[in-house]
Parts: sequence; C-alpha cells; structure tokens
Amino acid sequence: MITTPEEAVKCINSNNRVFIHSAVAVPIKLVQAMTDRYSELKNVRIYSMHTEGEAPYADKKMEGSFIVNPFFIGQNIRENIQSGRGSYIPIFLSEAPSLFRNGSIPLDVALISVSPPDKHGFCSLGTSVDISLAAVQSAKFIVAQINKYVPRSHGDGFIHISKIHFAIEEDIPLPEINSHPISAIEKEIGKNISNLIENGATLQMGIGAIPNAVLSCLTNHKDLGIHSEMFSDGILPLIESGVINGSNKEKHRNSVVGSFAIGSKKLYDFIDDNPFIKMLDFSYVNNVEVIRKNPKVTAINSAIEIDLSGQVCADSIGGKMFSGVGGQMDFIRGASLSEGGKPIIALASTTKNGESKIVPFLKSGAGVVTTRAHVHWVVTEYGAINLYGKSIDERSKLLASIAHPKHREWLLKTAF
Repeated sequence: MITTPEEAVKCINSNNRVFIHSAVAVPIKLVQAMTDRYSELKNVRIYSMHTEGEAPYADKKMEGSFIVNPFFIGQNIRENIQSGRGSYIPIFLSEAPSLFRNGSIPLDVALISVSPPDKHGFCSLGTSVDISLAAVQSAKFIVAQINKYVPRSHGDGFIHISKIHFAIEEDIPLPEINSHPISAIEKEIGKNISNLIENGATLQMGIGAIPNAVLSCLTNHKDLGIHSEMFSDGILPLIESGVINGSNKEKHRNSVVGSFAIGSKKLYDFIDDNPFIKMLDFSYVNNVEVIRKNPKVTAINSAIEIDLSGQVCADSIGGKMFSGVGGQMDFIRGASLSEGGKPIIALASTTKNGESKIVPFLKSGAGVVTTRAHVHWVVTEYGAINLYGKSIDERSKLLASIAHPKHREWLLKTAF
C-alpha cells in the first residue's frame, strides 16, 4: 500500500523491535517519520549493521524512546554506545542473519529502501543485502521507501511488491562516500600487501585508504577475483582494465561477490542491473566453508592494536567499543583454509599521536577479535611478517621488526 511516511510508520509501537536497512540504503524518510514520533514511543529497540548518514534515534533527547543495539558501530551511533544509552551486540557477520531467522531476535518491523518494482513486481534491496534480507524474511511488517536511486542489483536481494505492507515513494540520492587521499604511510602498506597478492587470487577487503592503496598497486596483476562482504570504488578501475575478472574463482566464477557496497554514484550505477555483480547474504558470503573453496583467498583486515603474542584488537579502544567484530574472523579463517590463502592484518605502526599500535599487552578492557592462534600475516609500512607456526618469542621479535623504529627497543626490552 502506497502511503505517506507518517502513515507508514504507524505500525511501530512501544516495545517493538525495528530493523533499519544497512550502510547507504537507510530509508531516510521512514527513519525521520519514526523518530518524529519519539514522544509517544517507549523502549523501541533499533537493530542495524553499520549505517551511513544521520541516526536521529541515537540522539540523547531520544533516550527512553529508542534503544540502539547495533551489530557494528559506526560514527553516527558511537557516542550513544560509548555513553551507555545503547549497547553493542557482538556477533560474527556470518551468523548475524540467523539471529533474525531463528527467532533469537524477533523483529516486528523492517524499514528498508528498495528500487522501483520491475515489470514482474520485483523490487531490489540494492546496495545492501547483508543482514537486510534476513530482516525482510523475518519481520512481521515490511515498510519500504521506494527510491529510483537504489540500484537493481543481481543476487539474493529481490522482494516482490506484494510482500511489502506499507510503502512510500521518495527519490533521494544515496549517500556518496568519497575516497580520502592516500598518505605516504598508507602507500607503503599498500605496496607491502600487494607484494603478497598472487595472480589468480580472490580478494576480500573493506573500505578506506589502505584497501584503496592496495588496489592501486595491482594494475599489473592478472585474473583477480572479489569475494568480500563489502566493496567500494577502488575495484572499478581494475574491473575496467580486466585485472579483476573472477576467472580463477571456484565460487561464482566470472563475477564479483559482495554483501553491501559503499562508494560513489559511479559505483551504484555500475551495480545497477549488472549481472557481473552478485549481492548476496552474509550467511553465504561470510561462510568459512564457502570462502575456503576459492583459491588463494587474500583477506585484508585492519586492527586497532596487536600485542606481541599476536592477539588482534579490532573492535574497541580499551574498554570503549569503537566498531565491531564484523567479518574479520570469518575471512581470517576462510583465507587460512583456502589453498594458497593469506589472511592479512594491516595497520599503521603508530597512532596519530605517535603511540605504537604494536604493544606488549592490549589495553585493559580491549577485545580480542582475531586470536593469537588465528593470526598469520601482519603488515605495517615497515614490512610484512608471517606469525603462523611461530613461538611467542619469535613473534615478539618479528612484530618489533615492523614496529616504528623509535618503539622497537622498548618492545624488545618489554618482551625480554
């Protein structure tokens, strides 16, 4: 039923559980209409992955009306979580869809963005299938913002118009996340990682300067594939030049596989009605058994800090939650089991304040995302080392060797 935003969100009641579509697919008008009702709503739990743009339900004045329970913490809700008004749900992304499907988190309402229906009545979830498909399949009410700017992506994310309970028609361009300039340090990290990537490898990487730096160094590679929970504009030049063609993959050969995409209008236009791009569910894309079947899976993930035994903290700064577990462990494990695979943790050697990110001990309260038993390659601007099969003593020396020179003596003394 096509209606107004105000009417569409009347199905949301106090004590409901509401899902908000991920990343750049946030249905802005529906979120605004929901939060406009904050004075009459109490204890509405908001579930989401990372979302772009404003998150008015996380504002302090909404306390008591909305409780934010994300599976990943973005900048727009970080203050809410760190102040204790909301609370993060730790989960591997591969398992997150099952929370909805098996009823661990019963959903009342899913707020989504979709493309206009095709001649058969099918809309698309566009840039974000991830956990959003599971939310659509599980929620009692599906409320959609039909938006011509949402690309019609191939893959899992189709929903028939008849399955949507309430819909509005609002054409709003998707948020564009432009790449930041690559620093000298990031260029060096990119070069060090690119030297580890073999022809015919299947890549997983996220958004940001380091992944873009890596991709910019791969112009002379051949027959690369993409099987990644997310991708951005950095892959486009390599697809256009034929470097990324997916010809060596075992799963979805000759195509790019992802769960969500963040980038520019050029990226969204490239996804639109493009059979080369497959947008699939997290429970498949991040499944270790699926990942490992591709050859030479090279998984590039980041860290906040790593200790001298190889424990990787990637979700918190001490006891303060910063982001989330995400898909790091899914792909670290999948890459390690792939034939010729390389799991990589990439990080600058120091923080902006000059503190070492390679440390004797993780900060008090820090969470371990990748355990010392799972870690393989670690890369900084000073080199690449492989900790797999190495003792604690050996690891300490190797990690100190790629730390910033001013911290190496301190790290070795502390290790001793």
